[in-house]
Amino acid sequence: MFKGGFIQNLPRIYGLYTGGFLVFIILMAILEQGGVSKEAIGIMFVAFTVCIYAVIGWLSRTVQVDAYYVAGRQVPTVFNGMATAADWMSGASFVALAGGVYFGGYGYMAFLVGWTGGYVLVSTLLAPYLRKFGCYTVPDFIGTRYGGNGVRFCAVLVLVLASFTYVTAQINATGTIAARALQIPFELGVWVGLVSILLCSMLGGMRAVTWTQVAQYIVLIIAYLIPVFWISNRIGGGVFPHLMLGDEVARIGALEQQFGLVKNSAADIKAAGVPGGLKSIAVSHTGVPEGGMAVWKYISLAMCMMIGTASLPHILMRYFTTPSVKQARKSVAWSLFFIFLLYSSAPMLATLSKISLMDPNLPTGIIGKPISAVMAIDWVQAWSAQKQVFIADFNGDGILQLNEWFMRTGVVVLATPEVAGLPYVISGLVAAGGMAAAMSTADGLVLAIANALSHDVYFKMVDPKADVRKRLIVARVLLVVIGAAGAYIASMRITSILGAVAWAFDFAMSGLFFPLVLGVWWKRATREGAIAGMLSGLAAGTMYLVYVYPKFMGNTWLSDMTGIDHLRFGMIGAPVCLVVMVIVSLMTKAPDAATQRMVEETRVPSGRAILGKQH
Repeated sequence: MFKGGFIQNLPRIYGLYTGGFLVFIILMAILEQGGVSKEAIGIMFVAFTVCIYAVIGWLSRTVQVDAYYVAGRQVPTVFNGMATAADWMSGASFVALAGGVYFGGYGYMAFLVGWTGGYVLVSTLLAPYLRKFGCYTVPDFIGTRYGGNGVRFCAVLVLVLASFTYVTAQINATGTIAARALQIPFELGVWVGLVSILLCSMLGGMRAVTWTQVAQYIVLIIAYLIPVFWISNRIGGGVFPHLMLGDEVARIGALEQQFGLVKNSAADIKAAGVPGGLKSIAVSHTGVPEGGMAVWKYISLAMCMMIGTASLPHILMRYFTTPSVKQARKSVAWSLFFIFLLYSSAPMLATLSKISLMDPNLPTGIIGKPISAVMAIDWVQAWSAQKQVFIADFNGDGILQLNEWFMRTGVVVLATPEVAGLPYVISGLVAAGGMAAAMSTADGLVLAIANALSHDVYFKMVDPKADVRKRLIVARVLLVVIGAAGAYIASMRITSILGAVAWAFDFAMSGLFFPLVLGVWWKRATREGAIAGMLSGLAAGTMYLVYVYPKFMGNTWLSDMTGIDHLRFGMIGAPVCLVVMVIVSLMTKAPDAATQRMVEETRVPSGRAILGKQH
């Protein structure tokens, strides 16, 4: 049936995989109609997909350094685009982004603008040139470009901080999904998610992660698009709802006027015993924020997400796996296409979910109905038991008002099929998609951290004579340790999923963006400048975060005055990094002629990789 090698048969292999997954969905639908319980269907969806990823991870096991770190540099452009999209479609994108738009309206579209625009920076400023350099990791580039273990260690420090912050958000998402699908506590769900993540990446490194991410992208995009089209047809949104978004937003505005947007006071919310992290649907808005500060907040958040995207090590690592510089650039274009399929649907999903909940003319509408009747609905009971939704009868009339319905941002996507009255098989599908999204990103993040520590710290700095076996053992042990630490932090719920993701982007842009960009485009940039820039930018951004975040020092007067809150502290760190790096570079001795020739050669889009056989 298959002629040629594995790479040549990728379209057939993943075509069969996609067909098999669709057959599995149909089988689950038949079982649901036959009386199989919701709990069993949810468990089978999650268990089946996780087992498939584990099998792919096992089949992709390797003891070769090139295969473990960069998948042998033989991943075709289309499949690298799919793997990158899966790496990018984190739990935040799949689980939390639509929830952010659901409650925050227009302002949260800045995430979409920034995350998409970031790939323009990746394509034009970094990806092709880092691939030409021939490095294994981002600190590998910085350490070789600037020279010395000190600058390499600083890059590892920023990478670990940014990636670890990001991975806690993904494990948080897997915990939320596992808790609902498997009917277990969230604190246990994060450990179930961790085991699933390690099964995919531990034995095969980047090669295993690449082929599992392609499989995960297929699952997550099917799981995201089917509910959008189904719900749209169910509520009269048209065959292709994306073109009708404006009309549906206007429909929400009319419903908000009909029911009235009443803002709850903090005292009322506390008195009602609303669990922390839940938001009222009545605080949303459908219009564009007005005023200079609102515009600045939108622009600054989009800038943080854009620059952060171009600084994230686990994303840049994906372009080290292509066969050539030209294909690295093409991979970015394919990545954008596959990401667009989901990002264009997130606002639509949030809109359709809210209409399903609010419109009294739909059988699923609950606003304006007796609270006793609402509490008798199966999905309301199930999510209430998980402390993900809450009803507070503020006025005591027994009728559910907009401001009396509370929901956690991270469960909007997971709950939408049930909210819209779809068969439970779709809820199981969405849970599997959310798990795939969170796992795919967590795989890349944990691998980025472990690879940086094993290659750039252990091999390059501690034991340069270590053989391949010892290097891979160290990398695999680090995978387990880092994953366990991430699961522990995630179980503490220090911030929301989207909040943790924003922090990761801010950390990355504060310490890595300008050392990377100037390392490619400015021959005069020096080792001393890079070290000073990374440390000062990271320190400035972190101190600002600690100062303004309510759960830390909580001095919000500064963020209120500047519009730069804890989600945007990269706007402080990155400029400090740039200014300090440029000043220190100009004050110190210029790099030697060999280094400057290396920088010039990096910008040539053809020829042999700079590092060659140094690894």
